[in-house]
Parts: sequence; C-alpha cells; structure tokens
Amino acid sequence: MKPNRRPVLEITGLRIERDGTVILDDVHWRVEKGEHWVMIGANGSGKTTLLSALTGYMMPTEGRIDLLGQRYGESDWRELRKQIGLVSSSLRQMMADTEPAVESVIGGKYAMIDYWGRVTRSDRARALRILKQIECEYLANREWQFLSQGEKQRVLIGRALMANPRLLILDEPCAGLDPAAREHFLQFLQRLGNRRSAPTLVLVTHHVEEIVPAFSHVLMLKDGKVLASGRKRELMKSKLFSETFGSKVRLLRIGSRYRLEVAARRNVVI
Repeated sequence: MKPNRRPVLEITGLRIERDGTVILDDVHWRVEKGEHWVMIGANGSGKTTLLSALTGYMMPTEGRIDLLGQRYGESDWRELRKQIGLVSSSLRQMMADTEPAVESVIGGKYAMIDYWGRVTRSDRARALRILKQIECEYLANREWQFLSQGEKQRVLIGRALMANPRLLILDEPCAGLDPAAREHFLQFLQRLGNRRSAPTLVLVTHHVEEIVPAFSHVLMLKDGKVLASGRKRELMKSKLFSETFGSKVRLLRIGSRYRLEVAARRNVVI
C-alpha cells in the first residue's frame, strides 16, 4: 500500500478480555483520511474500552491496531499517543482553575495540566492563532474558572490541536452543556469539520441529535461488537438504532439533523 493511501486508523479482529469477561469481540474498523466518524452505542456497548485500546491504555487480547501506518505493540505507544487528540468531560474537570485559556492551550503541546514551563514567544503565538481558529481569541487571558462550559470544551479542542494531532477524539463533549450551549458547540464542531486542515474527527456519543452534517460515517456498537459500520447515509435507519439501543425507536430526520423517538412501553407500573 502506498504511504499516502494508508488509512488513518485500521483495527482488525480486536478482542479484549479481562478476568474471563469478553469486553470487545472481533472489532473491525477502518478510517480513511477525509472521513469524520461518529461512534454510537448504548451504555455498556464497549465505547470506552475501544477508546482505551485506541489510545494505548488497554492492551488487546487479540487483534491489531494500526494508526497512521504504525502498529501498536511494534511502535512506541507514547509517541503514537501524541498523534491522537482527546477531548473529554473528565479532562475538563482536571484543569487548573486559575490557568488562563492561552496557557491551557499551550499545555496541550507538552501534555501538561496547569502549565508551569516557560511560555516561549513561538508557543504563545501559535496558541493565540489556535484560539482564533476555534473562535475563542477573546478568551486568551481569561482564567479557566470563569469560562462557560461551552467555552471550556472549545479551549480543550484548542489544547488538543496544539499538539498537531492527526486524529481528534471527542468523547461525549456535550455532557453537562445546557441546550443552548450544546447547540452552539455543535455549530462550531460543524465549522471545524468542514475545514480542509481539520484532523480526522471521531465523535463518541449516544445522542443522535449531536450528529451534525460534517460527520460522514458511523460506527455502531452493541454488546462489545460492531453492529454496523459505514457511510452515515446508509446506516441512519430506525431498525438499526432500535437494535443498537435495545428498544423500539423511530429515527426522524429534521433538515440535516436527526432525532430519536422512543416507543412507550406498555403495562408499566409506576
């Protein structure tokens, strides 16, 4: 395979078993350059475990993970991990309250929270450019504790971009956002995904309302297995989502976005 035709990510036959329990089984997933993916599934479907394997924090029992032409187990995991940006609500809670946004972004280059190193002129200039790119240049000197939840999520994306990742994982980034903040963040995510310079995006969620048009592909997980994988337009079907969530649902398309209606259960005693 030619170097410029290598997939961004290729997972083959991934199996993770711990203490006799199979958490992931025979997972296959291929992500090509130019694609943006949504990973969706109910709680307990295996999303978190798959992310842990992908970022090198959980060793596979069987199978292969190839990232940007390098294979986990045969390459330096610490170096490979630098190619992946990760934005999660857990990281949001770990940030230092008094750290200015520009330093929070700079810390992403060094994988450091509450950055204590010397801020070089070049690092500061790059961080300011990134803050402008994520539409947050006005926040440069504002402390973390005074940012809104939506602003914190954008700054975390800027922090991830500071390390020049080829793959950016957004792990339930809308958790804790109010409806207005969530929608503003999703609109921003749409603009980010449409940029030619954007890294490959992977949005991890269980809310179809968060699937903006910039996402081209969907990976559906159920009970540790891949239920379906492919182009979004081919998989956005009520039957598949009913199977994904283990309940009868109806998928509605509203403009370029989606919404789920869950059928009421009969004979429920309250």
